[in-house]
Amino acid sequence: MNNRIKNILHKGNAENADIKDRQEMLALFHQPEKEYELKGKLIKELDEWNVSEDFLPNLKKMFARLWNTIEKREQRKTLKTRYLSVAVRVAAALVVGLFLGIYVTSLVNRPEPVFYTAHSPMGSVSEWNLPDGTVIFLNSGSEIRYSVNSKKAPREVFLTGEAWFQVKKDKRRPFVVHTPFYDVQVTGTRFNVKAYAEENRVTTTLEEGEVIIHSEKNPELAEGIVLKSGQQLTLASDAENPEVNEVNTRWFTAWKDNKLILVNMPLKELIVLLERKYGVEFVVKDENVLNYHCDATFQGETLIELMDILKGMIAIDYKIAGQTIEITSDKTRKKGGAMK
Repeated sequence: MNNRIKNILHKGNAENADIKDRQEMLALFHQPEKEYELKGKLIKELDEWNVSEDFLPNLKKMFARLWNTIEKREQRKTLKTRYLSVAVRVAAALVVGLFLGIYVTSLVNRPEPVFYTAHSPMGSVSEWNLPDGTVIFLNSGSEIRYSVNSKKAPREVFLTGEAWFQVKKDKRRPFVVHTPFYDVQVTGTRFNVKAYAEENRVTTTLEEGEVIIHSEKNPELAEGIVLKSGQQLTLASDAENPEVNEVNTRWFTAWKDNKLILVNMPLKELIVLLERKYGVEFVVKDENVLNYHCDATFQGETLIELMDILKGMIAIDYKIAGQTIEITSDKTRKKGGAMK
């Protein structure tokens, strides 16, 4: 469609359009030479709608009913050919007007998607099953929003925190995870996304299948980066270029099985994990201990048991006061030790 007609339609259909703009737009539907061009545009847009079949009117029946009415009227008349030609043009304009009316009405009356929220409070891990069969594990302090649309609509969730996904395969309906820094698109696979707001970075770890990481805001991700099994992509808020590495995915997904795998992890990062896992607060009295590193595997230990193990591994001491744990340096011992 040429630019002139595009501009007329755009101006006439705007909410703040004046009477002159609307009259110019409607006049297009009474110009036979524009008929096919306008019909093609409207039919293309109708075909691209993302509405359920129950919501969309039966256009075929409406078209047939309108056309039969026009033909009956014409059969009862004995007008000359030139008048019949005019009537056919009017009928064509009415049909185009019908499509336009359905298009505008559907845009106005199209129901807004209903979003549901799933939340996993601090100190717990939750499992959720979406209507399409997708399984999601939510880590402590995490939340997802998801919509239940028609079977033709894309599947999408909005994530804050950390979640592990086992997406039900459906090549016709991609599954998209929205995060603050980028989107993760899949058709069916297993992967982990960590997007806690306070960490200012988003990390996607792919266990199985294939995902596409893309973002309209980041030029490096505009065309999308394809991750393969065993790869991890991290993007920090202060970095333009994403970092992609080969990793042992089990280290980053074991949390869903109530397991912690620590590989040369600084105590500073471990404290954050323990606060989420056990729903407590840590107070560090000696900041030098934050640089101590740990190698260990934990599963099923209580908080006191875990702290006793850490105390035996590295040169720290601790004291519990209600929901607060105070960590100090044990200066009587040298830093070191590891447990696996």
